[in-house]
Amino acid sequence: MEVINNPNEPWNRPNNIPEFKVDPVLVLVFSFLTCGLYLIYWNIKVAEVFNAVAEREIISTPLAVFSGCCLPVHVYFYYIVGKDGLPKVYQITGELQKDQSTLLIILGFFFPLAAAMIVQGDINRLYK
Repeated sequence: MEVINNPNEPWNRPNNIPEFKVDPVLVLVFSFLTCGLYLIYWNIKVAEVFNAVAEREIISTPLAVFSGCCLPVHVYFYYIVGKDGLPKVYQITGELQKDQSTLLIILGFFFPLAAAMIVQGDINRLYK
């Protein structure tokens, strides 16, 4: 019997990472159409991905939900993503390690949708 290695099977992905591949422009569109409610869902799914990538809980689900409702917590969410989440994504994808926490904090405060689009673009690199 021949064993076929299919990367599209969920159990066969590195670290059992949940698939959450969305076009970054759709994050912007869905957020506008739902008056920001999509960002709460997006925060929860992104937290699941980063927790799987880091192999530990770096963003809890209550923090992800609350960060969609409250601006100071939202800024903290992007700080954690830039400091702990994205470096692990870059390590798995083999890209240059960079610290985007300052950029994400500033964008998270003034333009949270732009920060979400940047994070989603980096997450999408996991599934190529």
